[in-house]
Amino acid sequence: MKATFLIDTNQPLIIKEVETPVPTANQVLIKLAYSALNHRDVWIQKGQYAGPKAGLILGSDGFGTVTEIGSNVDPAWMGKAVIINPSHDWGDNPAAFGDQFKILGNPEPGTFAEYIAMDVKYVHEKPVHLTDVEAAALPLAGVTTYRALFTRAALKAGEQILITGIGAGTALLALQYAIAAGAKVYVTSGSQDKIDKAKTLGATDGFNYKEADWFLKAREATGGFDVVLDSASGKGFGSLIEVAKPGGRIVFFGGTDGPIGNIIPNKVYWRNLSILGTTMGTLAEFKDMLAFTEKHNIKPIVDKVYPALADTQQAFDYMHEGKQFGKIVLTNQ
Repeated sequence: MKATFLIDTNQPLIIKEVETPVPTANQVLIKLAYSALNHRDVWIQKGQYAGPKAGLILGSDGFGTVTEIGSNVDPAWMGKAVIINPSHDWGDNPAAFGDQFKILGNPEPGTFAEYIAMDVKYVHEKPVHLTDVEAAALPLAGVTTYRALFTRAALKAGEQILITGIGAGTALLALQYAIAAGAKVYVTSGSQDKIDKAKTLGATDGFNYKEADWFLKAREATGGFDVVLDSASGKGFGSLIEVAKPGGRIVFFGGTDGPIGNIIPNKVYWRNLSILGTTMGTLAEFKDMLAFTEKHNIKPIVDKVYPALADTQQAFDYMHEGKQFGKIVLTNQ
């Protein structure tokens, strides 16, 4: 089969012929039709992510059809259209993953390939309201934002939430989930066009984080936020503390802008703020995310679909530019 291969860090991705996997007793073989990019894929290529740095088939999101089953798998799975939960071996503690935790695509062979063998416990039927492309775009962003919003931040109807970096697939799903939950949503972006697009999706308003005083404008306009959802971290994290209401929750799941700095401690403890880290989610949270997505007819926003695995490097370069509004999807052929 063909697969997109990372030979080494900071090297172009290549298409390589590899053995088609054979499913073990508890696995199914999935012929992948579409897969989707996440920022972690780009960071892995650049050597800025934990785990192996080379010899990888990347990719955490995928949609396809079951073509073969292991001996312990229910025959009813044959021919089903499915998506894959990329959050593996979480462990027994729902509060935090254990030592065996891993995310599909590093170190396990990922979804940028024609086929993938997968333990059936991580395989789910495609939500019926989604197109095949939308289904490929859902899993990682879906479970990440669902846990961040509802397990960690405990977002409630009527609360105000600020979602930073709108345009990313995770941020856009968070916007849709928060609105469905009855929250009042605001966003940030360095692009007015992205803010305007977010408003068409239901955001109340947005703020341009390139303006030095954006957090002052946000606080004056809104009175502050009950919840702030962030994936950038970096020096700008201090501004998020400025816009959180007393007793507010700041939840984050990424560090694209680097280490967090410029935090004044008394602005956290004096106002009883909670700063919450989160990564991926449990098996139960993935199932709950699918149920919530179907109940509210939520569809991931897709920015661009590339026609072949041979376009993977071009797709990575596009993601690194940061111009997308929604998920970037590959056709697995």
